[in-house]
Amino acid sequence: MKLPIISYGDPILKRKGEAIEKDYPGLQQLIADMFETMYAASGVGLAAPQIGRSIRLFVIDASPYEEDEPGLADFKKVFINAQLLDEEGDRWLFNEGCLSIPDVREDISRYPTIRIRYVDENWVEHEEVLDGLAARIIQHEYDHIEGKLFTDKLSPLRKAMIKSKLDSISRGQVDVDYKMKFPASKRKR
Repeated sequence: MKLPIISYGDPILKRKGEAIEKDYPGLQQLIADMFETMYAASGVGLAAPQIGRSIRLFVIDASPYEEDEPGLADFKKVFINAQLLDEEGDRWLFNEGCLSIPDVREDISRYPTIRIRYVDENWVEHEEVLDGLAARIIQHEYDHIEGKLFTDKLSPLRKAMIKSKLDSISRGQVDVDYKMKFPASKRKR
């Protein structure tokens, strides 16, 4: 089932997600719904806070970037209770967007290599070192479960320059082709 994506301005996007247990109600269906929602919105990642759940869960499918990095052809993963253990290397800029902040794209600086520990949808624990676009997508989604948005990484001047656009998004004054929920207008689209 396609779920509405929570827009910029909703307080849930600023809340740190709670760890979940293996018996979290409806977990497998929630994961399936998150992938369906992400694909319907043409995203490469989606975190539970973006669909109104303040839990430590996100999904990614980096395959749209396989042309840039062939190793991403089958890079589809579920991250539960993730812990970012290390970030290293020379930070690099990449133009990022977010399904919760449609029509806003900004150059964001992130580390090229990460080490992360998480459990997957089968409750198998993993610890991996990842780099490149996979690391970037994971860092972006990890920020969501930490209550952070990519706009938080912008300079105060740049954030002031896009403030009216962000305010419009929170009021629902944006044209999107996927279901969204806007806090200021209390309506869905």
